[in-house]
Amino acid sequence: MDTDVIVIGAGPAGLTLAAELRLGGAEVTVFEQRAERSWESRGIGFTARATEAFHQRGLLERLENIEITRQGHFGGIPIDYGVLEGSHFGVRGAPQYKIEEMLEKRALELGVHLRRGSELTALTDTGDTVTATVRGPQGTEECTARYLVGCDGGRSTVRRLAGFEFAGSDATREMYLADVKGCDIKPRMIGELLPGGMVMSAPLEEGYTRIIVCENGTRPDRGREVTFTQVADAWQRLTGDSIHHGRARWVSSFTDATRQATAYRQGRVLLAGDAAHIHLPAGGQGLSIGVQDAFNLGWKLAATVRGTAPEHLLDTYHAERHPVAARVLRTTLAQGTLNLTGRAVAPLRTVMAELIALPAVARHLSGLVSGLDIRYDLHGPGTEPAGHPLLGRRLADRELTRTDGTPERAARLLHTARGVLITADTTGATARTAAPWADRVDVVGVENVPAAPDESAATESVLVRPDGYIAWAAPDGGDLTAALRRWFGEPARTA
Repeated sequence: MDTDVIVIGAGPAGLTLAAELRLGGAEVTVFEQRAERSWESRGIGFTARATEAFHQRGLLERLENIEITRQGHFGGIPIDYGVLEGSHFGVRGAPQYKIEEMLEKRALELGVHLRRGSELTALTDTGDTVTATVRGPQGTEECTARYLVGCDGGRSTVRRLAGFEFAGSDATREMYLADVKGCDIKPRMIGELLPGGMVMSAPLEEGYTRIIVCENGTRPDRGREVTFTQVADAWQRLTGDSIHHGRARWVSSFTDATRQATAYRQGRVLLAGDAAHIHLPAGGQGLSIGVQDAFNLGWKLAATVRGTAPEHLLDTYHAERHPVAARVLRTTLAQGTLNLTGRAVAPLRTVMAELIALPAVARHLSGLVSGLDIRYDLHGPGTEPAGHPLLGRRLADRELTRTDGTPERAARLLHTARGVLITADTTGATARTAAPWADRVDVVGVENVPAAPDESAATESVLVRPDGYIAWAAPDGGDLTAALRRWFGEPARTA
């Protein structure tokens, strides 16, 4: 083997995955077609669940001048995400190039091998290994690994070469976006519906403003290179204001094409991020679910190549993440209908605004868009998670007190990407049960354990996976030994 895992693509999903694999003890080589890191702003934030995932690895503090806000929208209709305890819309003020810069630096610190200017031209899955043929600065070479993961975007070469089915719908509308400086543009943070379409604007760093223009009747043409003049012309037709005297550092377009790979794994080839799903950008969803794919897959794939993973652990990646992305695709299509269909949809928007004013609806939509309501099905497809209400949910970042009186934050316990058993069991029985898995699971004794979301169930102990989701809880969470075997394999002394 040249490496344990090959990752194709050094965007947010690929770099996050590479770092997670290294934390899990796997050797990783990343091939990226671009010769240097992109300096395009693209996304300018991410959702609340992605925020938590970065925080659980100690990465949030590496991003400067970010804003965490409760205020957001659903399809252009304002919503206060604070209706959920500890909830928020997510992070703003984090251009994608800054996120990629931070993630690349960390990946390199962890020992990831990054090969820029390297284009994938072929791949071969033999059943035991997978070989990537790459054309790079030194010519064509082959690299062999146990697994290969495509994180190479919506037009994924990996997806095409491996023959993944990419089901869904083609684009029906096209939007322009640009980062503009040198002209006065009033903020339109959640979009403004006008007779001819929709416009949105938001302040960025260094005096730039992000604008988005969706003009009714624009035919999608992904082969057309968009110019700032075209964007400015569309802006003026819709708003009556000229921004032609401004200057743009970045101009692009996107559509509402909506597709998802029917399977996230074929043999030794897997997909993550935009390679696995594309949709209308709405509230930082694309980057957010892409990095969540990586956090879910990384520890499972690392354990697989190390030989400590239980049977079928890798299959839970598709089982858990595919439904999450499918729901995001439905949600973004719904938001596009509300925000991009013009004034004809005004009656529907009025009804939706009335519904969002109801606390129960606001909580549902807040959890939907933020990702804080994700609950993985730990009991098999089509079944409702049973037992303790924390099972399958994320570990909230609560203040804990260790048994020696030392204060602790729950998120800090996941910095090393290991499993964590948080227990207030004073008999020591829970800790003794987990002791044979000490090479994979840290036991932390505390005086208090994060409670269930509705505070209705007592919680004595929780077993947390490396991605921050709870795999077992006491009482009523089932057998701890069985949970440890299911998620972390056989104990070290019998492995």
